Amino acid sequence: MSYFDSVRIVLVNSTHPGNIGGAARAIKNMGLSRLYLVAPRDFPADRAVWRAANAVDVLDNAIVVDNLDEAIAGCGLVVGTSARGRRIPWPLLNPRECGERVWLEAAHHDVAIVFGREDRGLTNEELQKCNYHVHIPSNPEYSSLNLAAAVQVLCYEVRMASLSAAQSESPPLPDWDLPPARAEDLELYFQHLEQALVDLGFHDRENPRQTMTRLRRLYGRIRMDEMELSILRGVLTSIQNAVHRMQRVLQKKTD
Repeated sequence: MSYFDSVRIVLVNSTHPGNIGGAARAIKNMGLSRLYLVAPRDFPADRAVWRAANAVDVLDNAIVVDNLDEAIAGCGLVVGTSARGRRIPWPLLNPRECGERVWLEAAHHDVAIVFGREDRGLTNEELQKCNYHVHIPSNPEYSSLNLAAAVQVLCYEVRMASLSAAQSESPPLPDWDLPPARAEDLELYFQHLEQALVDLGFHDRENPRQTMTRLRRLYGRIRMDEMELSILRGVLTSIQNAVHRMQRVLQKKTD
């Protein structure tokens, strides 16, 4: 299987079907083929087919899902596009670095590049599901970039990385005994972690501040593997069991 087959292009809540068609054309131009659409407003649509030109096969094989979690399920690397700085900065790649990272990891597991809505991009919650953010440094005096054009830029960088790797000895990923944790397992871990912190009295869902956001960023920098994640889930369960035992003891003393 080609490394290209491991790369997913994910469009979230696309408004205009023409942009979906344009993105399909950009994807096929650069040798990719996998398009995921998260709750598109208008698809399938004739305008998407018209804009896709000879890339209708990409549209025909597009996978439509209800939410981002479904689109990135099974991925070991998720990169989200971001057009602006965030209050809490995330590990950031430029397009060239993004292409190189995607190509390097596509040899080992599925990878997703996620694009947001035409008018407001990805939400903070969606961006927090990504290992890295990528920013396309467009002209600051006219920074608005069409969705299909943004897809073209990043798919081009993936293709350039593939050509560079074919012409030279590209450094492989460091040998590791287990693959990185998948996106859906990480999401379950963060839900478990938040509940454990609530049980401990450390975290208040009604006044969350930035606790979970910063913890997501911390774990994102580490890139846990499957076994590490399993161990941490076990630690959280043991903590919760200890808290519940203590609560029962205290309850007996007050009865």
